[in-house]
Amino acid sequence: MRQIILDLAVTLDGFIEGPNGEIDWCIMDDDMNFDGFLAGIDTIFYGRVSYDSWGNFQPDATADTAEKTFWNNIHSKKKFVFSNQHRSDTKATFLHGDIASQVAALKKQAGKDIWLYGGASLIKTFIQLNLIDVYRISVHPVALGNGKPLFEDLKERLNLKLIQTNVFRSGVVQIIYHPQ
Repeated sequence: MRQIILDLAVTLDGFIEGPNGEIDWCIMDDDMNFDGFLAGIDTIFYGRVSYDSWGNFQPDATADTAEKTFWNNIHSKKKFVFSNQHRSDTKATFLHGDIASQVAALKKQAGKDIWLYGGASLIKTFIQLNLIDVYRISVHPVALGNGKPLFEDLKERLNLKLIQTNVFRSGVVQIIYHPQ
């Protein structure tokens, strides 16, 4: 069965974005092998706000070939947007209603794993519903002091089992957990 993978960057003090939504602290190193991660998925889950911001993002015309290829690879995936809005979009399927049953049905379909992209509200919902199979968290060497925390409003303890740790040249430490 396909797995739901939460892959995202956090600051050392646990924030996924700054107080004004900034993510300028995120580092992308070649040794992170993000292309390898993308090769293992064929579907991306977005919240509506994240989809509107990043779901169809196009780099500037002056961007290098690597950045354009990176975004083309992301945009080649199937996209599902969890939203209360009923919206028609040729590049994504908008879902509303019972998230748990919709996710269960999508996981049973043939295909590769699924990237839970976010945003924060969707991630919080997936955590609360125990829908995440793999937590792939990249801790960046910066502390913001405030912002949007990854683990917000937990209703109960979340116990995780460490599967792997990766350390990159930039000082980013990636920790991969499975729920216990």
